[in-house]
Amino acid sequence: MTKHYPDLMLYIGGSWRKTADSLPVINPADESVIGAVPVASRSDLDDALAAAEQGFRVWSRTSPAVRSEIILKATALMRERIDDIAHSITLEHGKPFAQARLEVVRGCEFFEWDAAEAQRTYGRVIPSEPGIRYIVHHQPIGTVAAFSPWNFPMSQPSRKIAGAVASGCSIIIKAAEETPAGAFHIARAFHDAGLPAGVLNLVFGVPADISSYLIPKPQVRLVAFTGSTAVGKHLTEIAARHMTPVLMELGGHAPVIVCDDVDPVAAAITSAVRKARNAGQVCTSPTRFFVQEKIYEDFVKAFAEKARSTVVGNGLDAATQMGPLANHRRIEAMEALVADARAKGARVMAGGERLGNRGYFFPVTVLADLPGDARAMYEEPFGPMALINPVSSLDEAIEKANALPFGLAAYGFTHSAANADRLAEGIEAGTVSINTLEASVPATPFGGVKESGYGREGGIEGLTHYMTVKNVSHRMSIA
Repeated sequence: MTKHYPDLMLYIGGSWRKTADSLPVINPADESVIGAVPVASRSDLDDALAAAEQGFRVWSRTSPAVRSEIILKATALMRERIDDIAHSITLEHGKPFAQARLEVVRGCEFFEWDAAEAQRTYGRVIPSEPGIRYIVHHQPIGTVAAFSPWNFPMSQPSRKIAGAVASGCSIIIKAAEETPAGAFHIARAFHDAGLPAGVLNLVFGVPADISSYLIPKPQVRLVAFTGSTAVGKHLTEIAARHMTPVLMELGGHAPVIVCDDVDPVAAAITSAVRKARNAGQVCTSPTRFFVQEKIYEDFVKAFAEKARSTVVGNGLDAATQMGPLANHRRIEAMEALVADARAKGARVMAGGERLGNRGYFFPVTVLADLPGDARAMYEEPFGPMALINPVSSLDEAIEKANALPFGLAAYGFTHSAANADRLAEGIEAGTVSINTLEASVPATPFGGVKESGYGREGGIEGLTHYMTVKNVSHRMSIA
């Protein structure tokens, strides 16, 4: 095992614990075992539920100002430890070290914004007749069962922990077994910052076993999940049987509409750089490009050239621009989608084949002129794959962008105010970004429509999902 990788443990009721069973943590750059993630037993989960219930009693009665102080203290510790955290993330996930550092910063920003905004979750007094007051309170919902994915080991757990803890909730978070270090470092920082026992509990294990055990428990008042649409639907079904609300941030297949009033080379280079981010393993990654015919070939050429020049390698190498995919399953998925597209007539303009036979390396892959029945056009690749097709008009582009059941993020390039308005109004997505491929920042709400989920993370809208609304009617005399 690599000495720089943390000795992972569960965190329950303010204490660290080992377990009898564990799973290996694999470095995707060389397929070596770098650590062991503990597997929680049902007894561990029962302890976490009891601890979270007690933690909620304490934390929900703690003033927002004091909550904010502890959150900011923990965040300061994470910023101090940024290199250690980023190094762990690069080892377990593979992303370049510089990108891992940026992810730590992004996670800290979620905590900082929520800590401040939670002090402004105002209620209101509703005007009424003399002698009576109607007062609306926002109160923390209770214990949250949260499930975060492997693609962003630090920032994904941060979003859920920040929203829950800032709102006054307690949380049991099951972080990803493939990339557990980010959540472990978060728990460590909160422990060192003096967070009351039971407010934050961290568990790992077999995902289906943990979700099916935790979600039906009466202590759990909210389920927060980021992951695939199929799993999200399954967890929603479990929660619905117990009338437990859910916050679901699910899959996407982000369209990008490129209008012919922009520089195709500049748009292509920007797109290729973002496509390589996190090796394309991002639910908001720009994937389905619909380019107006006038600039289509120039866009494809520039995109392919930039893709071919992207340096793929070990994330600890300073020259690396894109690391490996997370696991062998992603390699197999990419190979299958490329083979299907090629067989159906698509042009492979860059990449398309695994790099080497050790480590899960796959280049930025550019496919052009795909038919509608190519699997990649309706199955999210979740890898460094760009699909580029020509369109004759903006109306055609919007129609194709909306053709799938997904609606998480969408993008457009245009310098026309009229086009920008049509994109913003016409695209069915929770987030539409124009002339930028940034889908969200801490201050803005993020989430999807259609089968990309419901509910929002980030912004004041994100905090509201961790709170309930209570109306108090107070008459001054009995009547």
